[in-house]
Amino acid sequence: MSLFDTHCHLNFKEFDQDRQQVLDNAQQLGISRMLIPAARSEDFESIHHLCNIHSGQLYAAYGLHPVFIDSHTEADIEILRMALNNYPAHAIGETGLDYYRKDLDRERQKKYLSAQLELACECNLPVILHIRKAHDDVLQLLKRYPVKGGIAHAYNGSLQQAEKFMQHGFMFGFGGTLTYPNARHIHSLASTLPLENLVLETDAPDMTVDSHKGQRNSPEYLPECLQALAKLRNLPVEDVARITTHNACKILSIQNHAG
Repeated sequence: MSLFDTHCHLNFKEFDQDRQQVLDNAQQLGISRMLIPAARSEDFESIHHLCNIHSGQLYAAYGLHPVFIDSHTEADIEILRMALNNYPAHAIGETGLDYYRKDLDRERQKKYLSAQLELACECNLPVILHIRKAHDDVLQLLKRYPVKGGIAHAYNGSLQQAEKFMQHGFMFGFGGTLTYPNARHIHSLASTLPLENLVLETDAPDMTVDSHKGQRNSPEYLPECLQALAKLRNLPVEDVARITTHNACKILSIQNHAG
């Protein structure tokens, strides 16, 4: 089996002490590829360096995360543009809107998301979306900026909203929350949405699986997310692995050697 972790912040300091060991362990477990999304402009160079060293295993996405909206500046949009021109990129992100956090300026978030969606249209790249309590506003912006789809990371909107995201070419990322017995809404979404629109992710070092609650999350735990999704869909793990990896490679324009 070949698995694809479509959302892993392996560049974060939480992995500074054992990054290579984590990568080696993941490879042995069948996690052959990972997408590393940026959160701030200061991440861009380190992500490029990391993905360059581990070419064929790690892939880069560059973007400005809404949670750091207070620290982003106009110059960061130009820095992002330069990164997209100079570094190999498979998506723009992590970007989006976070209305769950009351301290984050919503209009400022929309301004920076709009700028990144415009860049995605210019560069013909998919986007990695972080959305909390803001699905309808994101959908409104997608009408204005017809990007080539992407991944709604850690999706927790409604089925009706999901239908609209699929009309815009989006897939949905599911990870550690699948392993929590009481995550009924997530279980319902993961059971109901078309399997052809699902991808696996960890969001490491955050959003860890139930068996490692309170600990650092790791791409090494992606097989637990796979097993949870396969159980929810009542399908063999091999089938779910093959389909979700195919989906990830398709949306990110990466050759799928696993077939």
